[in-house]
Amino acid sequence: MIKDQLKTYSALYMNAKSKKHLLKSKLLLGLLLTCCSNGFTQNTLISEMDDLKWEKVMPGIWKASFGEMGLNPMDYANSSKTDAIKALGDAPFPFDQNASHSLLTSNRASIRLPLGETERIYGLGLEFEGMDRRSNVYSLKVDHYGGTKGYTHAPVPFYISNKGYGVLINSSKRVKIHVGVGNRKDSKIPVPTDRTTGENWSSRPLSDAVEASVQGGGMEIYVFSGQTTLEVVQRYNLFFGGGIIPPKWGLGFWHRMHTESSDKDVLKEIQYFEEHDFPLDVIGLEPGWQSFAYPCSYDWDGTRFPNPKNFVQALDKKGIKVNLWENPYVAPISTMYKDISPFTGSHTVWLGEVPDYTIPEAQKVLLKHHQINHLELGVSGYKFDEVDGFDVWLWPDHATFPSGNDAVEIRQLYGMMMQDMFDAYFKKQNQRTYGLIRSSYIGASNHNFVLYSDYYDHKGYVTALANASLSGLLWTPEIRNADSAEEWIRRFQSVCFSPLMMLNAWSSGKKPWSFPEVTDMVRNTIQLRMKLLPYLYSAFYDYHQKGIPPFRAMVLENGYNAQEILAGGGLDDAKNPYAEQKRLEVTDQYMMGPSILVAPVFTGQKERDIVLPKGNWFDFYTGEYAGDGETITIQAKLEQIPLFVKDGGIIPMLSSV
Repeated sequence: MIKDQLKTYSALYMNAKSKKHLLKSKLLLGLLLTCCSNGFTQNTLISEMDDLKWEKVMPGIWKASFGEMGLNPMDYANSSKTDAIKALGDAPFPFDQNASHSLLTSNRASIRLPLGETERIYGLGLEFEGMDRRSNVYSLKVDHYGGTKGYTHAPVPFYISNKGYGVLINSSKRVKIHVGVGNRKDSKIPVPTDRTTGENWSSRPLSDAVEASVQGGGMEIYVFSGQTTLEVVQRYNLFFGGGIIPPKWGLGFWHRMHTESSDKDVLKEIQYFEEHDFPLDVIGLEPGWQSFAYPCSYDWDGTRFPNPKNFVQALDKKGIKVNLWENPYVAPISTMYKDISPFTGSHTVWLGEVPDYTIPEAQKVLLKHHQINHLELGVSGYKFDEVDGFDVWLWPDHATFPSGNDAVEIRQLYGMMMQDMFDAYFKKQNQRTYGLIRSSYIGASNHNFVLYSDYYDHKGYVTALANASLSGLLWTPEIRNADSAEEWIRRFQSVCFSPLMMLNAWSSGKKPWSFPEVTDMVRNTIQLRMKLLPYLYSAFYDYHQKGIPPFRAMVLENGYNAQEILAGGGLDDAKNPYAEQKRLEVTDQYMMGPSILVAPVFTGQKERDIVLPKGNWFDFYTGEYAGDGETITIQAKLEQIPLFVKDGGIIPMLSSV
């Protein structure tokens, strides 16, 4: 109806034969447009939403699209494992197709998908708080994490329902998603409650939809169906090529040196590791290895590393790999500056130029420089820092790039561009790598990089480890420092049961033995991780072949059913008169591989609860029966991280390290 009225009044305006007719038609057209912009014709606009047209692209996977996209995130992901997806079998479309709608206006593309009353929603990328996303709004922006929902290192627009499906919004723009928040006039909504007399008034009335939008353009939507939530995640990961299998050295112990360390300092550090009987597989060099950092030269500092080739080869003879830190902003002093400058954006970061890596020539300049100066010397990988950014120092949304691509989209995809470039290089050289990245996005499961953060809350780190598994991500709860020996060993226990075991001493200069009273405990924990390498390597093989995350949230475990407990929500006119009851979730335990349940302990805890899925579970250390589908309470031992093994689980281990 609105479209017809606009056509009619536009025709009157264009064909007006007198000033009187011109004025009348202009007023009518203006009034109609004003009504539309002010929402006075909302009922009509609701009816103008289009039904999404779904096309089956693979077994259990459907696609719908509308409008025109900008950069396509899938250009920086890998191709699907079609045979593995077929091996999962088919699955039906998971909800009423007639209840899925799209709306395209002059400045926004949006979708509306159905949401059941009892559905729980998980995912949406790397988050440090909670797991259930229902009744919240997320603005998915690549950014350093600071507590804002959706502002994080890897805000992946992929959510999973406990009803056996997942939805991916494939867009390089910032997706704003309302998860069961907001009630449309044409939706099935609860009866309003009088706040004055009603006991169950809520500031967020139950909604029957997930609504998502991006500014301008259009979007692609993919639906992944499965018999279980794990199967949904498998299908998603396999759609992007499955997971990675790291090189064996990548699953060993990583130690990142103090930023001002020289080649001599590194050799001394290695000697100390040998003297203290600690394994060491990777040395990470932080900013000081370069002749200039923040922005970066990518050239070796001639004083600290006068002969980098000999240095790298000396470490290689000891079985130790070298990983180099860098950020992507090019200093004028860099030997690649002149070649890369024509392919950089309008704004600088720390006065370094920002390459536009959507341009193939820019990629060639970077890779050629790194090949000659790093990789041909034997460097095994990189840590790409600050590819997420703070608004106060990153390029602004209105920045321009020589490719003509949008600055917001380039920011969302910058970390993926770096991963894709270097993965492709190493693959071409038939060489394996494993590295670190501070931002990621859609389709990251087949890239050889692990996420990390400057954020340092221990509980948040463990929550992030679980959440990462729901979006095709890997995360390391790295250890940097501690206020006590207890915190030191507790953090070590967590990082030793993660995708990347690392002490990042770039600022603190800490060593694994920096707290002597727990040195033996730290050593034993690292050695236990090393003994478990056959089991862990097998878990990564399943990640690669079947899409099963090697570390995964409990909601993906068959038979897991945590009791729902609500807390808070009372009227508090001093702090928050709109506070809602919160579900107390279990975010501090996770699965490692098919059979081991990991339950980290945090500083100050003397005991902790553990929710065991259905089936018989046994204590890893003693073999004693622990329980079956119940919540148990254990006394926390300082020297051990609680581990439980599923009945029938096979745990291959090395006899010694």
